[in-house]
Amino acid sequence: MRVDRFTLLACLALGIAGCAGAFEPVKMGSYDMAPATAPPSAAALAPVPSRIYVANESSNDVSVIDATNFQSVGTIPALNHSTHDLAVSRDGRRLYASNLASGRVSVIDTAKRETIASIYTGERCHVVALSNDDGQLWVANIGDNTISIVDTTTFRILGTIPVGKGPTGLTFSHDGRFAFVSSQGEKTVGVIDTTSHQVVKTIPVGANPHFLVVSRDGHIWGVNTGQNDVYVLDPESHEKIGTFAVGDKPQQIAFAYKGTTGPLAYVTVGSQNKVVGLGGDLKELKVMDEIAVGEGPNGIWSNPEGTRLFVAHDKGNEIRVIDTGTGQTLATVPVGRKPIRVVVSR
Repeated sequence: MRVDRFTLLACLALGIAGCAGAFEPVKMGSYDMAPATAPPSAAALAPVPSRIYVANESSNDVSVIDATNFQSVGTIPALNHSTHDLAVSRDGRRLYASNLASGRVSVIDTAKRETIASIYTGERCHVVALSNDDGQLWVANIGDNTISIVDTTTFRILGTIPVGKGPTGLTFSHDGRFAFVSSQGEKTVGVIDTTSHQVVKTIPVGANPHFLVVSRDGHIWGVNTGQNDVYVLDPESHEKIGTFAVGDKPQQIAFAYKGTTGPLAYVTVGSQNKVVGLGGDLKELKVMDEIAVGEGPNGIWSNPEGTRLFVAHDKGNEIRVIDTGTGQTLATVPVGRKPIRVVVSR
């Protein structure tokens, strides 16, 4: 597998517009962007309150919930179709949403609560992840078998990296040196050097791998939605060091504490309507907690303290707020249709 690094560098030097071949041409959406030189507005300078954002695939929008009182704040139309994944910037001012059916990423101004740009990245863009400095957005295009790299200042595509068939999961290492991409068609995770943009290793992980996330200690966790297990990758050796069967249709993972125990890796298990908390030695994982959460749990996220879980239910069209200390549901908040992904700004 080869990446055209030289074309990438040439395109950067030429300002993108004249490049072709390995790169997607710039395909801006239907929405105008504010000029880069415009002075910041009062809204842009105001503190950003903590918010829970939920991608609703069947209603093509993003639900917004106050992260302190769990009250609905509003809904943001994605202005595209099949809103699937989300990434929120570290300062909470930008939200990026992939839209499967449109092949576009919606760029959302969180203060204004509106979509301000739409970027075509490739057929069936599936998941998104921000680089550690928030300067680039990487987008996995499941229909094109590529990763698109988007400049988050200009919203222009810097380049495209070919990867394995059907990329469905994406995350970065803590040091930012590597990106990890799961490919459902090849049952592997590819490791991409973020400097050379080359795939440096391919790791067999099991059938239909999807979601990937980096843990607080730097290990890479993934789910095999086509099987029933989760796996753990070493961030240095890039080897699979642990695996555990949690039940059919594992979906996503978040890290939180059970009282003073943890952090545990909480996995939404769609077939069992529960989240399973895993802990112990990474080479010998075991169940440390189980919480019944209702029908169809999919997306999951935790608060910064790791004492709350926010679980999206793609059948019940709701978010449940779970106290991990007691396992009790603190709040249930209605959202749009088929919520898939939930993220929380700090």
